[in-house]
Amino acid sequence: MTLLQETDSLKKTPLYPRHLSLQGKIVDFSGWALPVYYTSIIAEHQWTRNSASVFDVSHLGEIHVSGPGAFQFLQHRLTNDMNKLRDGKIIYSLLCDEKGFTLDDILICQAARDDYYIIVNAGNIEQDFEAFRKYAPDSVTVKNHSDETACIAVQGPKSEAIIQKIFGFDLAALRYYYFQEEKFMGESVWVSRSGYTGEDGFELFSKNALSMALWDRLMDADRKEGILPAGLGARNTLRLEAGNVLYGHELNTTTTPLEAGLHFAVSFDKGDFVGRGGMRVQKTEGTRRRLVGFKMLDKPVARENYSIYSATERGGPAEKFGGKEGRKIGTVTSGSWGPSVGYNIGMGYVETGFETPGTILEIEIHNRPVRAEVVKLPFVRKKHRSSQ
Repeated sequence: MTLLQETDSLKKTPLYPRHLSLQGKIVDFSGWALPVYYTSIIAEHQWTRNSASVFDVSHLGEIHVSGPGAFQFLQHRLTNDMNKLRDGKIIYSLLCDEKGFTLDDILICQAARDDYYIIVNAGNIEQDFEAFRKYAPDSVTVKNHSDETACIAVQGPKSEAIIQKIFGFDLAALRYYYFQEEKFMGESVWVSRSGYTGEDGFELFSKNALSMALWDRLMDADRKEGILPAGLGARNTLRLEAGNVLYGHELNTTTTPLEAGLHFAVSFDKGDFVGRGGMRVQKTEGTRRRLVGFKMLDKPVARENYSIYSATERGGPAEKFGGKEGRKIGTVTSGSWGPSVGYNIGMGYVETGFETPGTILEIEIHNRPVRAEVVKLPFVRKKHRSSQ
């Protein structure tokens, strides 16, 4: 992501004027003009871990699937088991192609049986919409509400107390991965309890016009209530510490959910679903690569697309590395300084056999080998409430 001076060609959320007034540093994120930070990434990261931060995530897409047979349609179209849902509950799932490769990772929200709202990644809205429409029977309606829906995320250990005080919403009984309807200025706001940061947190879904008033109410509370705005940079470092995958990095159309370690979101026992055949082969035979977390044992940060090598094998394929012939075993997908842990961290894919915690890897950084150690994810233990 690069700081921008010119944003005319980019999409803008309804909160874009507020980001400018707060002097947010704007970047191009999947075609959207969004703030990467307001003060600094590290400061906003630490504030989220210790108090509560407000993120504009209105670039996310919302697709409404409803009508007789919607349950069975999504049961066949998605990887997770729709029977896990009940009214007001959310589950995580993957949207895959016919071969089992990942088109997107999504959230499914059940308003009622045969009435679902699906949250999709910003860069995949149109693709996902068509992927649903392709399989939808005539009885099922698929609508794209992304352009008319805004979303504000409030994340951090103080988020529940702050939101309840500012808006009067009753959130104490709302469990993790559930949602409920609230009222603000006489209009509906859907409040979900999930979060991408590893902290307790909430998402406020509203009409675009109402989002400005919601944001302003939060900003009026400001530091006196322990809440401040945060940008994409902190959102990324927080999710990385929490071990959460990001589409376009850990997931794309060349990866399967099983390679990414998302077995919990793939239900083979429910019967046939799109992509089941390809993933069934991987489940039976095992995957050739695995997503791992790693910590750097030296100072440099391992960035996306850096090559990962075996620390013990030489003389493999002709991969020039540190002046030696080494064997490349994988690629970095995400890397950053971990403000909460105090060292550089990352995730990447490695050949099966190198995924065991404690395994030493070598990552090529500026044409030299830098040692890293495979660790168990997450780097920071998640602090969500139980959904049970």
